[in-house]
Amino acid sequence: MPPRSPLPPRHGLQAAWLRTPDRGKEPPGAWATMRDFLVARLGPLGADGVDRMLAAGEFVDAAGRPLTGAEAYTPHTFVWFHRELRAEPRVPFELRVVYADERIVVVDKPHFLSTIPRGRHVTESVVVRARQQLDLPGLGPAHRLDRLTAGLVLLTTEPRWRAAYQQVFEHRLVSKRYLALANHDPRLALPRTVRSHIVKRRGSLQAQEIPSLDPNAETVVERDEVRGRYARYRLTPRTGRTHQLRLHLNSLGLPILGDPLYPEVLDVDIDDFSTPLQLLAAELEFTDPVDGRPRRFVSERTLDWPMVE
Repeated sequence: MPPRSPLPPRHGLQAAWLRTPDRGKEPPGAWATMRDFLVARLGPLGADGVDRMLAAGEFVDAAGRPLTGAEAYTPHTFVWFHRELRAEPRVPFELRVVYADERIVVVDKPHFLSTIPRGRHVTESVVVRARQQLDLPGLGPAHRLDRLTAGLVLLTTEPRWRAAYQQVFEHRLVSKRYLALANHDPRLALPRTVRSHIVKRRGSLQAQEIPSLDPNAETVVERDEVRGRYARYRLTPRTGRTHQLRLHLNSLGLPILGDPLYPEVLDVDIDDFSTPLQLLAAELEFTDPVDGRPRRFVSERTLDWPMVE
């Protein structure tokens, strides 16, 4: 791990860092200057991007001194910087705080807001928004919720609490309940438990169910309310596979309204916020791993029923 960063957070994010290799572990024909090292390590940024950041004093050493790039390369040296971010359209929905104490914060995430900063969604993420909104730079998630899904996300106020609450989710010691809107099929007998083997392969937008393999995913599906040709379903997952709820409802012939991936992939711009996936993480219930008391949180959000003729 690196020493303490000399740069303060920016946009709610800690500075990134690089470390030059130890002496003798450099590749053949190693770098003559620190600029050469930065250009080699930050390939996607390009030489022009590195030069632009050097000129602006955005690479600093352990003492916070800006690098010019002309410094002779030195082994086992840390360099800190803030990554350049794309201009992200603001997700036009607010992040609501359901509960907060000295250890945890529970937020009610809107559709389209990523849980963690990654890829093309950095400033428009639960972590960054909540850190800025609550002035808690150490805030981090105990679990994740899909970007298109709305509802409850539990975060910890400081890194020292994170492992305890993460284990609640990793060891399936939390009861999670979801609500979803889809078509109503009066012939479908509910409640029922849906089981299948789900695989999500890297590079594929859709996850797949493999009938020949033993189930690794299980969801209890109940019909909660009917309005004309649509129904609201209560979903209780007993496992946490990627896209599990979306796949299991789709397998029943009930794709969730607004789903751009199931049953087929739709060509929807990543910054199009017009058609939310009608899936809501509505309840979280668990025993607090620190003080042993029961915890239960309920989302204040609702799903958008279509106009019923």
